[in-house]
Amino acid sequence: MIVDVPGGRDPIAYVWGEMVPGIGAAASKFSLAVYAHTTLGLREFEAARLRIAQINGCVFCLDWRTERDGVKVEDGFADAVAAWRTTDAFDARTRLAAEYAERYALDHHGLDEEFWSRMTEHYSENEIVELSMSIGSWWAFGRLNHVLGLDTACMLTDGPSPSVKPTAVNPTAVKATERGHVT
Repeated sequence: MIVDVPGGRDPIAYVWGEMVPGIGAAASKFSLAVYAHTTLGLREFEAARLRIAQINGCVFCLDWRTERDGVKVEDGFADAVAAWRTTDAFDARTRLAAEYAERYALDHHGLDEEFWSRMTEHYSENEIVELSMSIGSWWAFGRLNHVLGLDTACMLTDGPSPSVKPTAVNPTAVKATERGHVT
């Protein structure tokens, strides 16, 4: 970890909440909002989120699976996201979400008319703006957590999405959500 966290302190809570409380609290609210207020389908949401996680290399983000009403994407979904160009597991919207996430992160100047024509064929303007803001959140905060080494400080192997009120059944998920861990 790049940041010197005092002994016994939670790295995420310390960095996001104590080191930069004015910025960290606002960033946390934005990051959590993309989960709580999304109108996107789970598959396209997760395709974009996971593609950004793969690009950023954020360990926590790669381990996370968004859950809605007890449903998560199927096993192997992350592999399909990595192979978004050739996989037969995706419909057009899901494939475009993965492509958009990748191009947003790696080639935003290359988003040309042909790409936008395909996007507007499958997504409304509101959905494009929502997906853009979500991708921006994941790109910025997943990268921040990875660069500072915070992504290895709070790995989850299972737990509810940030939009789901955590329960004591999974104390790791409760702790992550309570401290405002976001990606």
